[in-house]
Amino acid sequence: MKNDKPVIIAVIPARYGSTRFPGKSLALIRGKPMVQWVYERTKRSTLLDRVIVATDDRRIFDTVTAFGGEAVMTSKEHATGTDRIAEVADKLDCTIVVNVQGDEPLIDPQMIDEAVRPLAEDPSIPMGTLAQRISDLTEAVDPNVVKVVMDQKGYALYFSRAPIPWDRDHWAGRTVLTDLILTGHRYKHIGLYVYRRDFLLAYAAMPQTDLEATEKLEQLRALEHGHKIKVVITDHESFGVDIPGDLSKILQRLDEGKH
Repeated sequence: MKNDKPVIIAVIPARYGSTRFPGKSLALIRGKPMVQWVYERTKRSTLLDRVIVATDDRRIFDTVTAFGGEAVMTSKEHATGTDRIAEVADKLDCTIVVNVQGDEPLIDPQMIDEAVRPLAEDPSIPMGTLAQRISDLTEAVDPNVVKVVMDQKGYALYFSRAPIPWDRDHWAGRTVLTDLILTGHRYKHIGLYVYRRDFLLAYAAMPQTDLEATEKLEQLRALEHGHKIKVVITDHESFGVDIPGDLSKILQRLDEGKH
């Protein structure tokens, strides 16, 4: 490698005040807090130079430092995780910043590498993310599962909570989503983001856009402002923790030896 190898840093936003699961970053999974699971698995990425937890809560900060991780305190006023990692990135000397969700204790390190690699190899790409093929109609019509469509070069055309693309011929006359038949290749978005540092700082300062506000999908801001998002298709699954009941699903997968 040449000396101009990009410096790549992962930032894990972890706030305490989750509406549906307060304090979930500290929820114990086999005796370890969830934030530690995310941190340790992220550290296993082969392309990262550094991993930092960005939090607004002293309890999370102390927990991370206690297990030997690196953490920084950030403002409590941030509306999104992107704003939180942008505050951290503003003080970092790096090329690429990875936003690893703090509620995915089983994040596969290979997923991080897959998302990072295009930006590491092509400096013209400002932002990247992941998607996975949908094989279940339930996911295709679930508004909580974000869908993405891409162009022929793998860049996002649009993200939506709706079942896109709409199959006009096969779905003609069907007015109930659950009556649809799963057709073609469809993809769900996985919320792991990679940014070129300078773009991240500019992106966080961009005004909210209409589609972003309508769909409640922050990544649409980048598209509406004319910026490209590279989408990498992954075979690895993603398992987020949104409510306390999700912890049992994590434990089940660990018991099955799948992670």
